[in-house]
Amino acid sequence: MDNSDHSLDIAISGMSCASCVTAVENALRKIPEIKSASVNLATEKAHVALKEGMPFQPQTILKAIFDAGYGAELLTHTHSLKHHDDESANGIRIVMAILLSVPLIIPMLISLAGGQWNLPVWVQWLLATPVQFYLGAGFYTSAWKAIKNRTGNMDLLVALGTSAAYLLSIYMMLQGHEHLYFEASSVVITLVLLGKWLEKRAKRQTTEAIRALQKLRPETARVKRLDAELDIPLQEVMIDDMVIIRPGERIPVDAVIIEGSSHVDESMMTGESEPVSKVAGNKVIGGAVNIDGMLLVKTMAIGAESTLSRIIRLVEDAQTAKPEIQRLVDKVSAVFVPVVIVIAFITLLAWGLYSANWEQAILNAVAVLVIACPCALGLATPTAIMAGTGVAARYGILIKDAKALELAHSITQVVFDKTGTLTEGKPVLMAFKAVDGNDQSLLELAASIEQNSLHPLAKAVVDQLQSLGSSPAIASDVRDVAGRGLNGKVNGTVIYVGNQRWMDELGVSINTLNDLALGYKNAGNTISWVAKGNIGAEPTLLGMLAFGDQIKVSSSKAISALHDKGVKTLLLTGDNSISAARVADMIGIDEVLAEQTPESKASSIASLRKKDTVIAMVGDGINDAPALAAADVSFAMSSGTDVAMHTADITLMRSDPSLVADTIDISRRTYSKIKQNLFWAFIYNLIGIPLAAMGLLSPVIAGAAMAFSSVSVVLNALMLSKWRPTNKR
Repeated sequence: MDNSDHSLDIAISGMSCASCVTAVENALRKIPEIKSASVNLATEKAHVALKEGMPFQPQTILKAIFDAGYGAELLTHTHSLKHHDDESANGIRIVMAILLSVPLIIPMLISLAGGQWNLPVWVQWLLATPVQFYLGAGFYTSAWKAIKNRTGNMDLLVALGTSAAYLLSIYMMLQGHEHLYFEASSVVITLVLLGKWLEKRAKRQTTEAIRALQKLRPETARVKRLDAELDIPLQEVMIDDMVIIRPGERIPVDAVIIEGSSHVDESMMTGESEPVSKVAGNKVIGGAVNIDGMLLVKTMAIGAESTLSRIIRLVEDAQTAKPEIQRLVDKVSAVFVPVVIVIAFITLLAWGLYSANWEQAILNAVAVLVIACPCALGLATPTAIMAGTGVAARYGILIKDAKALELAHSITQVVFDKTGTLTEGKPVLMAFKAVDGNDQSLLELAASIEQNSLHPLAKAVVDQLQSLGSSPAIASDVRDVAGRGLNGKVNGTVIYVGNQRWMDELGVSINTLNDLALGYKNAGNTISWVAKGNIGAEPTLLGMLAFGDQIKVSSSKAISALHDKGVKTLLLTGDNSISAARVADMIGIDEVLAEQTPESKASSIASLRKKDTVIAMVGDGINDAPALAAADVSFAMSSGTDVAMHTADITLMRSDPSLVADTIDISRRTYSKIKQNLFWAFIYNLIGIPLAAMGLLSPVIAGAAMAFSSVSVVLNALMLSKWRPTNKR
């Protein structure tokens, strides 16, 4: 296959800690066709980018991973999340381990209470052996793979530590001792198995966002073919198929409405809680719920090209990618296990030579091996990234990669485009004034002429009249005069609607309303004029129409929220300086750069970045793409062009600028969780290993602490799932 501009996702099984991640990544990076490889312990997936133009077979990757000692399976974009271990089977193994280990620990508990009782040594051996070599077989398998690959992992430490305790007990049993350490080896294995099981269950919750999105895909669609209605599997639906959607059903495909009207719940994709009104000509998103009307829609996108699939892909990619802070952790983890083995060996020699008590020396060395857990280090960053990107996606913030999420916490200035970002991006009739004072009549005449026009200004006039509860009259002989406007007859009178140039050509005097019009024009509005006339008579002015781009209701709140976070704001627009200044003043933006070209927008962003600041750019149009690419972090509105969304790091599924401040908020919280997790993971090892080496921790306590460290890191990251955007709190 030709892998031009291609990437692959692979499910990895058998990884136990950050050292395993390093081993898999090293194996992948040795393949010449691979440009980059990133392995995520929390998702148990690898994301591989391939070099352009080189022929390549996916089996090469799978073999490299297998040779490194791990399982691998190629994933497709429609692949559901897999869990390679059967949870129920693992649960049974843990119960068996507990039942076999509890009798071994009872004598220790009795001795702590001041009593004295021991199981017969042969019973201790019978209980401990299946735990060590049957239930704990996975540790040996994983450890052997690590040794073959000349690497170390958590399972190697557990296998070495528990084997040492088990063999010491065998030796002492043969010497006739009754006090053995089978409970140490068995309980450590049981605790580690339990910790891994709890960790997997906790990690499942970090993928709930993707799981919820995947559940939005209906399995079938009702398609209209040859005047018959057929329920067919979703994968058999084709582009341009006519699909029938009944009230209460989930929309199966991205489509455009051909017949019908309804309200649609798109909250799972956009985070918008209010249902959206949809009529013929509007687009609908696969996965949304049709609430109250029958719809006939024409399929526009299916499979991997649908909006829902692209959203899932974006979230998965973000969860697989690594931020810079994780790369440092990976470097530490690569040398962690060898260093721990050296410390354990030094502990063994030091205690054995100093105290001549080799029994205690072995136990202290075992405690060092058991408590040293690179698993917590490996999970600290990816679990926080997964939880952060997942909860953000739930509220309509799609973060493409972990780098954007990591960098967004340090944004110092946000640069906004105006049209479509802070404003609605479509003209609205701001004012209309009749010469004779009959404004309603003026609006009705203008709407009558423009009701069938596709021009945005014409639509604004008709929408305004309809909002007042009126309908336009029927007009005849309507014609479009290019570059000027429209004219036609209403009740036998010729009506002209157009620009000032046309009025000048027609000889229409606008002096009566010129001062009023000039005020609106200086405020950045577009002016149209309405005149009437009959054949043989000079037309006369009827009135004026002023159009503007309405500021979004949420824009002021968005700017205020950014200011509250200490973030500066700047308006960067191609509009004239008067219009730009008016918008900036109304919503409280700090600075304005107007009359910008796409090229100058990009150079302005580059200049701002030179001031040792982190710059974010928010836009929605093709002309914003260069500036979005030039920014440190870029945001695109989903209501904008595909070019902007493909260029941007973060897509806002609602056309709401306040989501920018929410993104910074979730980024800061996620980064805080990463730092907390890494702090506790490092501190845990910095304190635990010396205590174990000094003989202050038994292997059993060390095993419990190790299991707790991994679970606590995941649970801390899951606290992010409680995050809510400002308007949802």
